[in-house]
Amino acid sequence: MMKNAIKKTMLLAFLAFAFVVSSCSEDDPVSEPTNSEAIEQGSELANLIQRTTDDKDNEAIDCIDFVYPLNFFIYNSNDEQIGTQTVNNDSELLTFLLSLENGTYVALDFPISVVLKDGTVVEVSSNAELLALIADCASGDGDGVPSDFETNLTSGSWFVTYFYDDDDDDTSDFAGYEFTFATDNTAQATNGSNTVNGNWNLTNSTIPDLELYFGENDPFEELDEDWDIIEATSEIIKLKHVSDDDDGDEVEFLTFERTPSGGGGNGETAAFVDNLTTNDWFVNLLEDDGENETCDYVAYQFTFNSDNTVVAASDNNTVNGTWTASNSSSGLELDLNFEIANEDDPFDDLNDDWDVEEYDANIIKLFDVSGGNGDTDFLTFGRDPYQDCNGGNTGELENVLVDGQWSVGSYIDDGNDETADYNGYVFTFNADGTATAANNNDTVNGTWDVQPSGSGLDLVLNFEIASEDDPFDDLNDDWDVEQFTAIQVDLKDVSGGNGGTDLLTFVKL
Repeated sequence: MMKNAIKKTMLLAFLAFAFVVSSCSEDDPVSEPTNSEAIEQGSELANLIQRTTDDKDNEAIDCIDFVYPLNFFIYNSNDEQIGTQTVNNDSELLTFLLSLENGTYVALDFPISVVLKDGTVVEVSSNAELLALIADCASGDGDGVPSDFETNLTSGSWFVTYFYDDDDDDTSDFAGYEFTFATDNTAQATNGSNTVNGNWNLTNSTIPDLELYFGENDPFEELDEDWDIIEATSEIIKLKHVSDDDDGDEVEFLTFERTPSGGGGNGETAAFVDNLTTNDWFVNLLEDDGENETCDYVAYQFTFNSDNTVVAASDNNTVNGTWTASNSSSGLELDLNFEIANEDDPFDDLNDDWDVEEYDANIIKLFDVSGGNGDTDFLTFGRDPYQDCNGGNTGELENVLVDGQWSVGSYIDDGNDETADYNGYVFTFNADGTATAANNNDTVNGTWDVQPSGSGLDLVLNFEIASEDDPFDDLNDDWDVEQFTAIQVDLKDVSGGNGGTDLLTFVKL
């Protein structure tokens, strides 16, 4: 599985948020689990984070990436641990941050791993070590522009591999154009049949910006900005521009690389493209606005060709389309565009600019956060066809649960340990979907079901209850399956109201 690295602004935004909502101080220590630390108000780390997370700060640091998964401990204003959270990608991290309320704060569960700008993976065991890495990174940035920047810019050709403008990915507007920047500050973009002339300059300031001008014709006028240089090497140049408008700050991102989008502008993009175009794929999950629509594609085999075309073929139909892979400010992206017959064509739901959550030789996991209501859609490609359109690929967990009897090893209800409510009960999950929980004096009947979801698998429990205070009512929920083995199943549920987290573990007897 490939590392899903979080970009600097999101990394530091997380740390800043943890600092802002924290209410702890040196005189009011936190009872923390071993190896975790709260980010304390007024600390050097917090102050550094505040400076580096300002989108308008030209000294923004862009040299540290997290390696997922990350585990967090959640505390209330009384310094009591009220839950834990594991995040596996950028989308889950953002969702987690948005769910936190005022008066709560979080602590990282160390050790964690981070990737430095040169690709070195470093294990971090404390806030102090993280502070040192960020501070060293900041001081190492010098004036923000490498001394060989002009040499790299004016040597060879460049291609736009990412252009994000006003919530839209407009990278395709510059497809096929080759950019060159001359030492006399002139510039040129050509696709063979059309040539656009422009110029470039570095501003005379302590931290220079790259000024571009390609005239007033669409779409090249969109490049006419004073760009902050957030990363620059001989192979890639990442730029950012922040402007004020009536609706608040508007952020644009522009990336130049040595090869076009889809061709592998850096090693990770190239590896992804090579994986994508090797052999065929099948849709193993499409969750659109919370609805599982995987079965709309169960008959189709997908072939991604190296010429950026894609073919989805079934016994009765063939759907053609195009694809583009790029390395954007938020990581790898896969843009899909299939031909559709009408507005109800299911392939229209695949047409999007998908973020790559993770991938390896056997699976590609994608997600997209909708701009309107903020819903997250999930798309997963696998090497084998989707097997069960009546509930998903759930057989492995079902077999584990049916094979033997279980007890509640742990139940944490919004920070409160209520495991004792289920002491002595033996749980049996039957193959027909019924369940029982029995002790010497009582038998509670119920049902269970394993379902696919955007986050993986859900275990749905529904036990009969005698009253509103019945402890088995707390088990009746749609539980996210965190992980499972042949002898243990770890479950989690985040409440919709107050954002509290419940944790349930079944242990095989």
